[in-house]
Amino acid sequence: MRDKAAIRAEAEALASVFSEAGAVPVEAPLMLSADTLLDLYGEDIRARAYTTDDPDRGEMMLRPDFTVPVVQSHMENGAEPARYTYLGEVFRKQPAGSGRPTEYLQLGYELFDRTDPARADAEVFALFSKALDGLGLRAVTGDIGILLAAIETLSTTEPRKAALRRHVWRPRRFRALLDRYTGRADPPAGRAALLKAVRKHGVEAVIAGAGPAVGLRGTPEIAERVERLLADADTPPIGTAEAEVLSEILSLRAPLPQACDRLWDMTVDLPGLTQAVERFAARNEALAGAGLDPASLPFEASYGRTTMEYYDGFVFGFLADGRPDLPPVATGGRYDALTAILGDGRAIPAVGGVIRPELVHQLKTGEGAA
Repeated sequence: MRDKAAIRAEAEALASVFSEAGAVPVEAPLMLSADTLLDLYGEDIRARAYTTDDPDRGEMMLRPDFTVPVVQSHMENGAEPARYTYLGEVFRKQPAGSGRPTEYLQLGYELFDRTDPARADAEVFALFSKALDGLGLRAVTGDIGILLAAIETLSTTEPRKAALRRHVWRPRRFRALLDRYTGRADPPAGRAALLKAVRKHGVEAVIAGAGPAVGLRGTPEIAERVERLLADADTPPIGTAEAEVLSEILSLRAPLPQACDRLWDMTVDLPGLTQAVERFAARNEALAGAGLDPASLPFEASYGRTTMEYYDGFVFGFLADGRPDLPPVATGGRYDALTAILGDGRAIPAVGGVIRPELVHQLKTGEGAA
C-alpha cells in the first residue's frame, strides 16, 4: 500500500523550489478531449490513456500528463513571460504484470519566454537539479532539435524529409527509412512488385485487376498513393557523406563541451546544422552561467526519441542508475511547436519538465529496493 500522505508531503517540499523561482500554481482538468490528444500523439495514446465517452463532449481521456492542458490554458489567456507549477494525479495504463501504478502524482514546472531560449533551458534544468540534489541521480541531456535540423538539411525530397521527421520518435522505423533512402536496403518486396506491375501495365489496370475495393479508400486515393510511391522510387539516394553525418549524430554520446565540438565539425558536411549548433553552444554557456558545469553533464543525441514525442529541442532526464526497475525520476525539455499547435498558429517558446514524487519517496526510504 502506497503512503499517499507521505508522497504528497514529499511533492509539496519539492514544489517549493519552483514556487521560490516565481512559478504560479495552476490547476488542470482531470478529463481532456481525446481528439486533442489523438491529434498530438496519434492512435498510440490509446494504449496509455484511459478513455470514456461524454454525451456532450464526446470521447474524453483521463489526464495522462499536465503539459497539454497547461499549454492550452496559457495560449488562451496567459501573460508573457510566465512560469507555472502544478501538482496532481495523472493516469496511465501500465504493461500487464509490471506492478507500476496507473495513478500517480506529477509535479511540474513550465516556462513560457521568448526573450532568451538558451537561458530558459538552463533555468529549468538548474531548478530540477536543485530540487533533486542529494538523491544520487544521473542527469542526461539531449537535443531533438539537432536531429530535426540534420533532417531538414538533407539533399532529398520534402516527402522523404517529412517521413523521417514523423518517425524521429520511432528509432527502428527511422533507421529502416534511412537505410532505404540511402540505398543500403532494398524496398519491401511487395512494393517493388507493385511498382514493377504499374510501370508495365499502368496504375488503372493494376487497380482494376486487384479485385473489389475493400475499406474506405477509393480508386483516386489509391492511384495518388501509387504515384507517390513511383516518385519516391525514382528519387536519387541520399548522399553517402550526408548519411554518415546523420548516423554519427544518432550515435553521439559525450560530455556537453566535447559533443559541441563534434557537432561543429559536422557542420562542414551539413551546413544546415549551424543554427542548431549555435543554440547548443549558447545553452552550454547559459548552463555555466546558472552555476552548472557543462563538462560534468553527458549528452546523448538519441535521448528522448522513444518517450518524448512533443519535444523538439533540448531534452533532459534524471535517472536512478542503482534502481533499473524505476522509470526516470524526472524528465523535461523544449516544446516550441506544441504551443503553435495548441495556440491555433500563435506560438511562444516554451520549456518545462515533470518530477514523479513517488519515485523520490521510494529512493529516500528504500521502498521497493531489492
